[in-house]
Amino acid sequence: MHSPSRQGYVSITFTGQEGGGSYNNSKQWRRQSCWRKWKQLSRLQRSVILFILVLLFICGISSYPTVTDHFRGLTGGELEKDTSSVLRPVIPHLLPEPVKQVPPLLPEQPSQRKLSNKRGPPALQNRLQKKGNASEPHDKAANVKKEEGVISWRGSVINNHQAIDGAKDGSPSNQEANSTQESVSKWLEVVRESFRHAWKGYKDFAWGHDELRPISKSYSEWFGLGLTLIDALDTMWILGLKEEFEEAKSWVATELTFNKNVDVNLFESTIRILGGLLSTYHLTGDTLFLDKAKDIGSRLMPAFNTPSKIPYSDVNIGKGTAHPPRWTSDSTVAEVTSIQLEFRELSRLTKDPQYEAAVAEVMTQVHKLDGKLDGLVPMFINTNSGQFTHQGIYTLGARADSYYEYLLKQWVQGGKKEDQLMEDYLQAVEGVKKNLLQKSSPNGLTFVGEVSHGQFSPKMDHLVCFLPGTLALGAHNGLPADHMDLAKQLMETCYQMYVHMETGLSPEIVHFNMHQGSTRDVEVKLADRHNLLRPETVESLFYLYRFTKDHKYRVWGWEILKSFNKYTKVSSGGYTSINNVRDLDYPSPRDKMESFFLGETLKYLYLLFSDDPDLISLDQYVFNTEAHPLPIWPSTA
Repeated sequence: MHSPSRQGYVSITFTGQEGGGSYNNSKQWRRQSCWRKWKQLSRLQRSVILFILVLLFICGISSYPTVTDHFRGLTGGELEKDTSSVLRPVIPHLLPEPVKQVPPLLPEQPSQRKLSNKRGPPALQNRLQKKGNASEPHDKAANVKKEEGVISWRGSVINNHQAIDGAKDGSPSNQEANSTQESVSKWLEVVRESFRHAWKGYKDFAWGHDELRPISKSYSEWFGLGLTLIDALDTMWILGLKEEFEEAKSWVATELTFNKNVDVNLFESTIRILGGLLSTYHLTGDTLFLDKAKDIGSRLMPAFNTPSKIPYSDVNIGKGTAHPPRWTSDSTVAEVTSIQLEFRELSRLTKDPQYEAAVAEVMTQVHKLDGKLDGLVPMFINTNSGQFTHQGIYTLGARADSYYEYLLKQWVQGGKKEDQLMEDYLQAVEGVKKNLLQKSSPNGLTFVGEVSHGQFSPKMDHLVCFLPGTLALGAHNGLPADHMDLAKQLMETCYQMYVHMETGLSPEIVHFNMHQGSTRDVEVKLADRHNLLRPETVESLFYLYRFTKDHKYRVWGWEILKSFNKYTKVSSGGYTSINNVRDLDYPSPRDKMESFFLGETLKYLYLLFSDDPDLISLDQYVFNTEAHPLPIWPSTA
């Protein structure tokens, strides 16, 4: 008998089967068997198998485009070959804009094949692969957009012909560089127009005051002495802006007075006001400026009335008193050793030795002090004891930078007769090579870091970019030829500090990667991303071009000027410093135009583009640290 059937089941009897152990090779049986064996695996075993399958799937997907491109390269035309090798940075919210007539581009390096999808600077181009193959300016073909004659920068690509031809003759070969090389006078006019635009903002909203605030259309005061106007006097003369110069001269003659109850910084007043007035006197021959220089110079002298003869940082030019900052009795080494050019020149013009004697005593004392590291000096010096303080920290950045600059420039100013200055300078350069010079990874950029209590830091201020120009000036005046080689290497690094940023403008401070396996050479901390319209890089470009005649330095300066005009120009007049050089959409204006933008940055750009080597000849003038040219003393002086 059969058991009663149950609902939902079907009873089937197979004939011819002997027992239940016969072999069943049906598909259904195989599926049930495989599933049964899968279920018998442990959870770990199943997870490992699934992981391997997913990994194989991903590898297959990722390799598909490479295989496809390979076969396209075998069958496609030359145009397809070229365009497949373009290196383009990825910026999420920007799509590449069509570019017409783009020259062939350098194929990407293997390490650059994959670019991060994160917003960030383009991978630093490897332009230092061969010794002697100096970097050439890229043509920035990626995401190009013409706006009022200014190319919008969105990334970095390098022209293949440029990298090859530039290594041969130092001249750029891309279409833009060729056309601009033939009409450098246009670049000069852009500098003039930039100055006029900055001057318009100052004249409209800050006339007679220290600094323009272009966004708020107002001004800020530091000393209340018309700082921007005085700083810009010789720039206007050099640029041939006679109308603007006469306006400023009239203000100096009728409005400028130093009989004010106001504290001024000795260093800043000396390099900007005293230096600016002395320079303008030499360029124009107008004694108005010499008389004003004598006035401010004599009012700054109380700063030297200290127990050690190391000057205080602040002077009240109305009361004739001086004092250190409220929080310390220290002065910075750079400030007390970077006023010598101006006071020495004032003594020569007035025949009054007190000015030169005061600043010479400072140099004599610093020369004798202990606490140096192979010629490198600490950042602070005490005005009571005359000794270095906060020892153990050595930098060529803020608070020490222009000490080294003025060692060389005093020697040049005096006709290369003061051997002590020259020897201290040479020792310091060797100290830089031994203690501060390193190379970045992966592209081997030469940079100048810092030492703090025996520990090296790969931190480099934009201020350090004065050094290529200073080294080149020394080599031009007969110092070791390898100084020029180092100058060229550091010039490349300073330029890369601009190229590596989205806006094409350098941050105030960068940190270089030194670890093997780094993907980019330069990193920038959030607090260091501001740009103050500083001149140091274009200053060094000017020196390097004057001494080498390598056109690439002009092209680099032109690119920097275009970035200034694109990201810092304020439509109502003036230029503003910005907070974030890595934000294309909103660089975050700081609402301040530093006086040195007119006094230094635009002046050096103009001189860089000028074809007249006698326009402020470097065999006849030496620039102070605020770009005010002072004459090299005659050999009979």
